[in-house]
Amino acid sequence: MNRRTLMPLLRPSEDPAMRVPHLRRVSVFAPKVGAMLLVFTSLAFGAANWMDRVPPKDHARPNPLASSSEAVHAGALLYKQHCAQCHQADAAGDGKKKPSLKTDRIRTATDGDLEWYLRQGDLAHGMPSWSSLPQGQRWQIIAWLRSLQ
Repeated sequence: MNRRTLMPLLRPSEDPAMRVPHLRRVSVFAPKVGAMLLVFTSLAFGAANWMDRVPPKDHARPNPLASSSEAVHAGALLYKQHCAQCHQADAAGDGKKKPSLKTDRIRTATDGDLEWYLRQGDLAHGMPSWSSLPQGQRWQIIAWLRSLQ
């Protein structure tokens, strides 16, 4: 009897003599590696400009505390407490991983854009979410940032 008669119902991939262990490992890990590459690629290219991700509703929101000098003062205290360790006391950043908040990108962003970004964060780029701060305090920080311009 030949081998084909003993195992007539086996497909070549099920035939023990035809199995290739390293290909089986590849077929198990390839989808996982592909998914990880997709995530990293989307983080690298999809997050190039966070302002592109701000929903129109948030983009159009005005700062209700924009004209309040008390909000600017409170925002300075909140900034010192929560933001200065990364963005420096004067908001100029360090020129490397800790970005300046005195850039054209921040100047051209709407107050709604900034509030959305503070609320959402961007962990892929080192920015934590400040959603734990009450919304009023986030608006105060934005009022202080606007006072620097």
